[in-house]
Amino acid sequence: MSSYNKETAADTLCGKLHIVATPLGNAGDLTPRAKSILERVPLVLAEDTKRAGLNFSRWGIKAKRLISFNDHSEEKKLEHALSFLQQGEDIALVSDAGMPVISDPGYLIVKACREKNIGVTVIPGACAPVTALAGSGIAPNPFTFFGFLPRKTGDMGKTLAPFAGIGTTLVFFERKDRIADTLKYLHTLLGSREVCLARELTKDHEEYILFNLENIPDLDRLLGELTVIIGPPLCRRKTPETEVTALIAKEKLLGGTPKQIAKRVQARCTGWTTSEIYALATRN
Repeated sequence: MSSYNKETAADTLCGKLHIVATPLGNAGDLTPRAKSILERVPLVLAEDTKRAGLNFSRWGIKAKRLISFNDHSEEKKLEHALSFLQQGEDIALVSDAGMPVISDPGYLIVKACREKNIGVTVIPGACAPVTALAGSGIAPNPFTFFGFLPRKTGDMGKTLAPFAGIGTTLVFFERKDRIADTLKYLHTLLGSREVCLARELTKDHEEYILFNLENIPDLDRLLGELTVIIGPPLCRRKTPETEVTALIAKEKLLGGTPKQIAKRVQARCTGWTTSEIYALATRN
């Protein structure tokens, strides 16, 4: 039996960490259980205390105590939070919107609680990637979620290249000022794919924008943070040799041995084995 499932006398004295999903925008999506927990616990860890305070007021919740717990403070405040739990007090963890931990702070404290046999429970609710995927009309299974993609094009390519030839839907977040350039780059990397941009999820002006990477519309009017759904490859034709050769040339610029280059290129092609691509890469 895993040590996570064992209960000792000391464990029963500990408090519990409650991971609480909060609305993406529509206040009606806060569950009664979530509201009850946020009102009851003596301490709420919030990604942004000011934003959490405004939201709590809007939801009719009066938190006993709020402290910030974000990407910049998570490690520093982890021991304090664990000490609070070990003294028998419960804690709730919230992000700015949606489900904590999923591309938001919280992983470290959950991991630490599991290692120390401190109870963890999840109060489910809104989650932007799943909400956008469900409403997109693009094949949902399987899907891969990336959070925010790397900012540099080269790093973005390294992240997404292995998925170029795999039949999976890709989901990530992007900012409005980067979305057009990101999609243009993805067209060169992934080819023809269905796209859905989901914005203002659950709000009055919720919008799903559908198009193909070959025909990217004018996106200058968009506001806010976007959830992007990129569908799986539309066809499985064998990649022409000229395209494979061009990919090899691009990958050589990124460095690596011929075998490493061949593996990276093979992930972006269909109908080619790694050995065949290796032969092309090493051909004089």
